[in-house]
Amino acid sequence: MLKSTLLIGFVGLSALALNAVSTDANAQEKVRWKMQSAFGSQLPHLGPPGVRFSKNVERLSGGKLEIKFYEPGALIPPLECFDAVSKGSIESCWTTPGYHTGKYPALAFFTTVPFGPPVGEFLGWKWFGGGNQLRDEIYAKHGLIAIDSSAIAPETSGWFRREVKSVEELKGLKMRFFGLGAQVMQKLGVSTQLLAAADIYPALERGVIDATEFSMPTMDTKLGFHQIAKYNYFPGWHQQVSVGELLMNKAAWDALSDQNKAIIEIALGETIMRNYAESDHAQFAAMAEMRDKYNVQVKRWSDQDLATLEKAWLEVLTEESAKDPLFKKVADHYLDYRKKFAVWGASQTMKATYQKD
Repeated sequence: MLKSTLLIGFVGLSALALNAVSTDANAQEKVRWKMQSAFGSQLPHLGPPGVRFSKNVERLSGGKLEIKFYEPGALIPPLECFDAVSKGSIESCWTTPGYHTGKYPALAFFTTVPFGPPVGEFLGWKWFGGGNQLRDEIYAKHGLIAIDSSAIAPETSGWFRREVKSVEELKGLKMRFFGLGAQVMQKLGVSTQLLAAADIYPALERGVIDATEFSMPTMDTKLGFHQIAKYNYFPGWHQQVSVGELLMNKAAWDALSDQNKAIIEIALGETIMRNYAESDHAQFAAMAEMRDKYNVQVKRWSDQDLATLEKAWLEVLTEESAKDPLFKKVADHYLDYRKKFAVWGASQTMKATYQKD
């Protein structure tokens, strides 16, 4: 009887020990990352995709890979992701290459380009035409790696307090503007500055800026621009498509298993296509609401105005290429791809309708 009791006790202790080892192993297997977003979780088309991605990663991994979404500013200042991820302070950021142009102006090409292509051609250049390889060469110098994380449809070209009858009237305005488009506006005499989403409305309200662009009607009305600026201009010549990124610390990425890497890649691919379609779909209702409910005047630049803006863009392209070899390298690569693509793209271009009234 004593032997039986001792045997039962031994088996029980062994089972507890094995269970403890198993629990410890499972705990060790779980990977936890921090991911700060440059965009608030409630900001349509920019914030929610990051939350969705985080949840999809958890679902696909069965909870063994956690990439926790943090709101802008929760861990680091919203526009200082590059250095924080490079140093390993956090593992990743949900952001855009366009927010790193203070370090490398050429990075703007990997988010959006003025008078640029539609989404298929742009992603074709980035994914299959060698565009992202150029981006990766830049990031590699800083211990960074990135994967495209989202895409959104064309944006508006700005919200103004007063009607602007031609681009010549832009001269002297103070305006929030993003990326390469900001340099185009500077050519036309606009004083531009880059502000994070949450900082735009207060600046507009206090008169620090006279006008702003940020994104598209669903987002811009969420931020309240229509309450102050009643003139919204189209088309979004500076951002016909915009692509974001999951910026990651290279050492943290390399430490992941192949399975976890695949989970991240697949979850990001799903987010890109879903987000682009959703952002395109949502705008017509938002435009109708801002027009009918909030008395926003929907305006369109004339063809002559667009020609002036395009001319200014080509001047920026030439000037920046002349003073920055890296900018020239990326610009030449992008332009060469567009030239080659045009054989296909131009052949498939159609007007909205061919019916005459």
